[in-house]
Amino acid sequence: MDAGIAYFPTHDGVGPGELAALLEERGHRWLMFAEHTHIPASRESPWGGREGAPPLPRKYAHTYDPFIACAMSLAATRALRVGTGIALVPQRDPIITAKEVASLDHLSGGRFDFGVGAGWNREEMANHGTDPRTRMRLMRERVLAMKAIWTQPEASFHGDFVNFERIWLDPKPLQQPHPPVLVGGNGPTVLDRVLEYGDGWMPNYDDSVVGRIAELRQRADRPLPVIVMGPPADVDVLRGLADAGVSRVLFWLPSGRRALVEEALVGVERVMADVNPPG
Repeated sequence: MDAGIAYFPTHDGVGPGELAALLEERGHRWLMFAEHTHIPASRESPWGGREGAPPLPRKYAHTYDPFIACAMSLAATRALRVGTGIALVPQRDPIITAKEVASLDHLSGGRFDFGVGAGWNREEMANHGTDPRTRMRLMRERVLAMKAIWTQPEASFHGDFVNFERIWLDPKPLQQPHPPVLVGGNGPTVLDRVLEYGDGWMPNYDDSVVGRIAELRQRADRPLPVIVMGPPADVDVLRGLADAGVSRVLFWLPSGRRALVEEALVGVERVMADVNPPG
């Protein structure tokens, strides 16, 4: 099982390009950036949708745009795979987002991974004109519309939320048929979304993940890697995920100065050396 890094790229922490170069220098292969365009000051939605959740960390309201962070990181590296973990598709125009994904993938030599999710902050969605009650249907149509744009010379799409007729959008992504679409989320219907339009599942770690991996394998008609975000740095937990078929875990690094980030990286590297002993 491989390991990668997830990060909120805040303006007062290690910059995305500097972090990417550091990771590549230390032999890491994956970097994924979180997204929140803003945080409504009302703070009505509980963090992660969990009642009784602790106060929202400051980094959520201070993060750079993930696509700009990805561009800086890809430009600073040669082999590191970089992506969104996750892009909040119900808050994004699908044509613009398709252009951004294709541009990053093409310019980077095919090193972009597109993690997608519906989000949990209902006030944030509403500020983008999205009805939280229909966000899953909206995300589905936007992802399918982007796939049409990436794979068809002259794309059209007609749905309940997304409609366009005969458009040209180039360049196409370098990866064929398009960059991996990694569907985030842990909700009751997430596996339906993974099976319909995903190239992998990227849940947050919780106690249900291992059992749901078995369900995904039973239902799938194609290989679908599982990438788990935010597992504990516990050897037994990580070995259990590996035994369940998890292909990659993503550890969150603190959004802070370089010394803090490097200290956390050492911890990640030590625990993964115990999970995957050399030789």
